[in-house]
Amino acid sequence: MNNLVADAWPVLLPFAPVGIVATTLLVVMIAIAVKRSHFLTGTLTVLGLNAGLLVLVGQMMGWFGVPEQVVISGMFMVDPFAQFNMVFIFLASLACCTLAYPYFRTFKDHKEELYLLLLLSTIGALLMVSAHNLASFFMSLELLSVPLYGMLAYAFMRSRSLESGLKYLVLSATASATLLMGMAFIYASTGTLNFKEIAHSLTYVFESPLMILGAAMMTFGIAFKLSAAPFHIWTSDVYQGAPAPVATYLASVTKVAMMALAIRFLLDGAILALPTVNTLLMVIATLSILIGNLLAVRQTNLKRLLGYSSIAHMGYVLVVAVSIGPGAYSITNMYMAIYALTSLGLFGVITLMSSTYKDAGEASELYHYQGLFWRRPVLTGVMTVMLLSMAGIPLTAGFITKFFAIVSAVDGDQWFLAAMIILGSAIGLFYYLRVMLTLFKRPNKTIEFDALGDWGIQVGGIMVILVTLIVLYVGVLPNDFIVWATKSIIW
Repeated sequence: MNNLVADAWPVLLPFAPVGIVATTLLVVMIAIAVKRSHFLTGTLTVLGLNAGLLVLVGQMMGWFGVPEQVVISGMFMVDPFAQFNMVFIFLASLACCTLAYPYFRTFKDHKEELYLLLLLSTIGALLMVSAHNLASFFMSLELLSVPLYGMLAYAFMRSRSLESGLKYLVLSATASATLLMGMAFIYASTGTLNFKEIAHSLTYVFESPLMILGAAMMTFGIAFKLSAAPFHIWTSDVYQGAPAPVATYLASVTKVAMMALAIRFLLDGAILALPTVNTLLMVIATLSILIGNLLAVRQTNLKRLLGYSSIAHMGYVLVVAVSIGPGAYSITNMYMAIYALTSLGLFGVITLMSSTYKDAGEASELYHYQGLFWRRPVLTGVMTVMLLSMAGIPLTAGFITKFFAIVSAVDGDQWFLAAMIILGSAIGLFYYLRVMLTLFKRPNKTIEFDALGDWGIQVGGIMVILVTLIVLYVGVLPNDFIVWATKSIIW
């Protein structure tokens, strides 16, 4: 027995952060069974996520004797690429917890189950970034997605929240079925589920109709999960209907995890070598940039606007994947990390403005923010920095990532896609500036929603301020962040 533990320990140690979150899930479940307490449940969740993050950082800093390369059952691999994305999944999950606690404080039904769903979904996200097998791809993706259905519909007393959960459930199930069928076709062609072995098999099945069809179907499924056009129809409605902290989770954790898994699959499996997939991704990227930005122009609901904006940003990241192939991981990591932080800031402001749960809804319309500067100047500053970063304005982190996206398109001789990024950024600048101008207009006489007077000393308020400082720091002094992202390689 001792020998078995000794042999298993070096293999399991790199997965300790995931194990800590799983243990936290069990502890929280037992705590709820013993006594329902919103404070206790929220505290245990935050402590568990912090412990997992601390262990992960310790592993990356070399505090523990972690083996150089670890693979469990040929399904999961912990490498610098996975660890980089895990850091931002932990940070985003913690941020969502800090926003959810005050928001659901006045919720009339049980509040504690939300944290169970969040922890379960976070485990799925952590496993997604380390999956390198079609079986682990699907299992970890569903582990992320299924709890999300409940989280989206958690504010069930609002019809829009129920609609949000139901739409995502039906459409996501369709996308999962498409994804699974694509996996079946790829397995039928190659006889393997492992990404690297699929890449080795491409020499023999390069022109196989089953292989091409399977890769195309998987590309469609991935595009849906990323809310890339033309599989974007669910995005705006789900963003609008979801409770603000859950929309924050959807915009940050799920996007980081799905993009990391997609990049690993496309690069490790050499799927980008298929001309059909390359062409499909170019079309999806172009449509995402155009449709996402053009649909956002006329939006008056801030959550819908950010939903359409996310479609465009996924298009920018897919341009990187198509353009530079094997070197795409570092730039996509950078882009998704900054996109997640910026989404945390913007949705964090919406959550703080909504203050606590109300049956009437949230502060999601633009007119709710009219003249915000005159009563909440610091909150306005946070929102302004985040919008400028989304637009790619210099001295913000968004400028650095968008600049690298354009450079990668030029390096890959994808001049058309580079032009699309520039055009999409120009359109995006229009609606981001429109939101910023609203913040400085004359205030409305009637204020429906407002942040609490002490928002800046609450955990959620401190979180959005810290995220703003990080976005500004990376925009002014990006070298350390670029070096870290460059080292986050796939083994």
